[in-house]
Amino acid sequence: MGVVTPFPVPPRGGETQIGFERAELTRILDLYGRMVAAGHWKDYAMDLGREAAIFSAFRRAAERPEFRIEKRPALRNRQGMWALIGEGGAVLKRGHDLAPVLAPVERRLMKLVAE
Repeated sequence: MGVVTPFPVPPRGGETQIGFERAELTRILDLYGRMVAAGHWKDYAMDLGREAAIFSAFRRAAERPEFRIEKRPALRNRQGMWALIGEGGAVLKRGHDLAPVLAPVERRLMKLVAE
C-alpha cells in the first residue's frame, strides 16, 4: 500500500499566495471586457505572488502593460492595499477600496466610447 500525501501541501514558513476574491476579479474583468469592446485593450496577464496579486492590461501583447492593478494586503493599514500603476511605473491612484482606484480607467473608457 502507498503513502497518502495530503493535498494541497501547506507552503513552507507559513507563506501564502495572494489572490483576487471573486467580487474583485469580477469587477476587474468587467472593466477589461468593456475596454476590449471599445477596441483599446487586447490582452491581459495576472501574476499571483506571495506579496501581491497583479492584473496587467495591454494595448498589444508585445509591450509593457498600459495599466497594472495591484493588490498588496501588507499595505492595508497604511495607504491602502489597492494601487493603479501606469505604463511608466508611476502610481496613479492608491486606496483602500477597488472602485475609486479603477475610476481613472473608467473615466478614460467613457471618453473612448463618446468619441
